[in-house]
Amino acid sequence: MKITSIAIKNFRRLEQVTIGFEDDETVFVGPNNSGKTSATAAFRCFLGGKDFKVHDLSVSKVPALDAFGEGGDAEGLPTIELDLWFSIDPNHISFGRAFTLLPELSDALDKVGIRLKYQPSDPEKMRTEYSAAYPVSEDEGKRTRTLSQFLGIDTNLKQHYGISYYSLDDRGQELVETLLDSKDGKSLLRDLLRVDFVDAQRSVNDDEASRSNRLSTAFSAFYKKNLEQAEAKETAYQVIDENNQKLTDHYETHFSGLMEVIKGLGVPSINDRVLKIVSSLSPEEALQGNTDLIYIDEARQHELPESYNGLGFKNLIYMAIQISHFHLQWMRTEQNRPLCQLIFIEEPEVHLHAQVQQTFIENIWEIISNTACAAEQAELVPQFVVSTHSSHILDAVDFAKVRYFERCELEGEDRQAVRTFNASRVHSLRGFDPGPVKFEGGQVDSEEAKRFLLRYLKLSHCDLFFADAAILVEGTVEKLLLAKMVEKSAPTLRTKYLSILEVGGAYAHRFEGLLSFLNIPHLVITDLDSVGPEGRHPVCRGDDPSALTSNASLKEFFGVNTVEELLALSEDQKRDEMKDRCVAFQVGINVEENGQTLTMIPRTIEEAFAYDNFALLRGSALDVGIDVPDDLEGSYQAIFERVKSSSFKKTDFALDVLASEVDWLTPGYIDEGLHWLEQRLAKVEQEQPLASN
Repeated sequence: MKITSIAIKNFRRLEQVTIGFEDDETVFVGPNNSGKTSATAAFRCFLGGKDFKVHDLSVSKVPALDAFGEGGDAEGLPTIELDLWFSIDPNHISFGRAFTLLPELSDALDKVGIRLKYQPSDPEKMRTEYSAAYPVSEDEGKRTRTLSQFLGIDTNLKQHYGISYYSLDDRGQELVETLLDSKDGKSLLRDLLRVDFVDAQRSVNDDEASRSNRLSTAFSAFYKKNLEQAEAKETAYQVIDENNQKLTDHYETHFSGLMEVIKGLGVPSINDRVLKIVSSLSPEEALQGNTDLIYIDEARQHELPESYNGLGFKNLIYMAIQISHFHLQWMRTEQNRPLCQLIFIEEPEVHLHAQVQQTFIENIWEIISNTACAAEQAELVPQFVVSTHSSHILDAVDFAKVRYFERCELEGEDRQAVRTFNASRVHSLRGFDPGPVKFEGGQVDSEEAKRFLLRYLKLSHCDLFFADAAILVEGTVEKLLLAKMVEKSAPTLRTKYLSILEVGGAYAHRFEGLLSFLNIPHLVITDLDSVGPEGRHPVCRGDDPSALTSNASLKEFFGVNTVEELLALSEDQKRDEMKDRCVAFQVGINVEENGQTLTMIPRTIEEAFAYDNFALLRGSALDVGIDVPDDLEGSYQAIFERVKSSSFKKTDFALDVLASEVDWLTPGYIDEGLHWLEQRLAKVEQEQPLASN
């Protein structure tokens, strides 16, 4: 039996989300404060023994709670719900264990569901006690506190709210719930699922005053809970008295399985010292599991205490100990073992460098699977849910296993009008379909388009999944200059998390499907790329009246082919609110000199930079590698010819601009695009953290 999906309702940011789970590992990603932690916290509250707080209710549901306190209908009282759906085999023992949840007897039945609902146990009693505690003031005609504030005091919420259990019957468009007896529901849930947590806040140090946080203590706890103890107290005393080395050998034997798990994660590496557990017990403390972890240089037989290694090393070992402990505890449950196990691992990347992060995620499930096989219980393999901010971990997983958490507006709000996004949506990349994508000379089908995107994202370290917005740029020059342009034109963007994708003009539109699927605001900075209509379309100036564009993205975005049509587009036409996109490309620049004005239409960023900074170019503060003619028409032609020539080194030009100390201007089209993105993100800038991550 495996968990196939869950649904969470009215819990913090998660007003109503459905999340599909993989059989092995599922990876939660998304920007900060997007709901990843909330999804884990829901399991902690329903299944992990953590108490609910009134603030766990979604922001949008609190008014209904307060309205009930003032005499509203009990039917409007908000509840928090967690639906769990399990795969089931009618021919397996799990079928009998889950019999209570079966809506109907059928050989075709392949899933069962249970709903956990945190709801008022006696609404009228709750309102009565609230009214008694905070009666209506005779002077002001209102209460000093709302019902939600009353429930936030001490244990009031726990006294008036509790968990109820329901079986679920999925009838297509309708989901029918049937109340279960409370004791039966709780017992049934224990039979179905065990949930464990490897916390993000793993405090591992070497302070003797905090010995409980040392790795040696973690090894001791693992030994006491999972491995054989000395046969008797007398035997332990004898072992210690005769030769402490015997107990060291004893540890080495019993920790061999755990050490193999740790080795499988790449620790130690080929150049590191090996791990060994040695006994440091006194006869009086023999049964308390006192051990020290040391590091041994095998070549020199030099021993070092555990404090002489880094936090990343300790963090990886600590996670391995916890995961192995949880797994072994589940496997060794002799009576009424839960049918499946779910282990949440929060931020495994803490203190780990990139290669170790990837080694961990690539190997942990396989290693635990091997442990189950070695115990001749191959079917007892847990499902992992990994919550991460690491692009390196994403590099190492199948994208179909990724669940992307998007910050969004509350139910019923207008995305364009709200300033604070207090809710979340969850997108499964298993269901992502970009559709066919056109390019110069043809098109690729949906599967090929998807393969292209996934290959690119792996090469670019997947930081797109953690960004507030994305900027797609034409090439190296834009990418080199962009940080400085942001500083000059839209400085508040420096406080945002931006993903810069260097995609080229021919490929920007290939990302449209993914960016729209994830609802990520994005700015496309690309080139006009004017070419002549004849023959093989030679490069031409942007002011050529018959000029076409060779930019596949511009043609796809706007459905036009000529430069004239592109230049006629308004700013509003370049912005698509439905797709949350702005496209910026070169337009005419009015260059003035000696009382004369000439409109120069650049076809590339280098030309645009020269025309927008013409005075600096004329004064030799900036240089394109030629002497600029005295007249404007001659300058226009000379700069155009220079930039399109094979001898013009675009990267060198960008580096020279960066090295220059003159106060140059951001090209106008980029300046406008950055202003759009700045204003777009300002709409959703959170004034204060109103909802948990």
